Amino acid sequence: MTPPARQTARTPERNTRRRRADAQALQHPAESGIHGLDGGLVVSAGVLITLGVVMSYSTTAPLALGDRIPPLFLNHLAALSLGLCAAFVAALLPIVAWHRLALPLWLIGVVLLIITALLGVEVNGARRWVDLPGLPFRFQPVELAKCATLLAVATVVAPRDGHSELSRGQIWLAGGLTLPPVALLLLQPDLGNAVLLALLVVLMLIVAGIRLRALVLPAVLAAIGIASYLARNPYAMRRVTSFWDPWKDAQGAGFQLVQSFVAFSQGGLSGEGLGNGRQKLFYLPEAHTDFVLSLVAEELGLIGVLVVLCAFTALLVAGTRIARRARARFTLLLAFAATTLLTVPAMVNAGVVMGLLPTKGLTLPFLSYGGSSLVMCCAVLGLLLGIARRSAPDASARPAPGRA
Repeated sequence: MTPPARQTARTPERNTRRRRADAQALQHPAESGIHGLDGGLVVSAGVLITLGVVMSYSTTAPLALGDRIPPLFLNHLAALSLGLCAAFVAALLPIVAWHRLALPLWLIGVVLLIITALLGVEVNGARRWVDLPGLPFRFQPVELAKCATLLAVATVVAPRDGHSELSRGQIWLAGGLTLPPVALLLLQPDLGNAVLLALLVVLMLIVAGIRLRALVLPAVLAAIGIASYLARNPYAMRRVTSFWDPWKDAQGAGFQLVQSFVAFSQGGLSGEGLGNGRQKLFYLPEAHTDFVLSLVAEELGLIGVLVVLCAFTALLVAGTRIARRARARFTLLLAFAATTLLTVPAMVNAGVVMGLLPTKGLTLPFLSYGGSSLVMCCAVLGLLLGIARRSAPDASARPAPGRA
């Protein structure tokens, strides 16, 4: 048995080897060809993207106003093309490049949120979009801000210096990177994405090794802040109260949720048939964006909804597997962040349209109409594919039989 003194003496050497292994993993080159691609990730993402194209045409056709091809559908295809290009670039970038780009991307995201607050386009009382020249859609900076914030937080919490838990300095840095975008989102106002971003950061900190008791005070302060926000914004409060009993104000705050229930009830097991849904005919507001899953339920039935939910579940399993195979702590956190960015909003969106969560303006990744969301989801998917290729077991590097 090794004496305690010898174990203590070996600790610095073990930590040095671990940091050297992490540095080598960050510099690991990309695999060539299709070797290392995760089949579950590719298939699940392919199903969601394909279904997104189909539902985009079905839900935007009534808004075409006589056009043979819906303009919103063409915008969706243009955004998908940009997204696939972004996915290709993200998959090729080495991990060390993401490490170096983290803080600059975070700064760009915060600057864009400030520009949005000052000069953004206001729709329905919210200022969340900016018009960028050359884009076929209005850019929503929150999508970039969420990705950049998680990337920056992963950068500051990845180094451990041999400790199993995060240091106080790392926790303060993570909080300092999260508060500015959250505050700017609340100014838009966009409570849904602000809460979502904070939740994703908390999940990353838990994976990174934060002590749970360190989250008690921030959780209390967040609860007080949300309660204060709801008290100062009657519209947001009505959304929360209508969630408990939407039929009490079925023609007002509960209208959207009631119409979503109607879509689910009409769909049944196999649905009314693709393109035959009636709720998209100006009964269900924002049917092509936040409530696209309701239209899936109406036109494709329970079977279609289960296909969507199973695809996101497969994506979650594949992303978790990729994160566990990561060769460096930063890569693990990066894969976890990418996985949660694609799956947690899907869980929230599904809960909203089914009446399990208060109504919030969160899109369903890959399916909802929205150029910014689609491009960023594709970029995050490319990042996850790139990590999978670099973390895949290399048959040529395995030891020969009989060797340790």
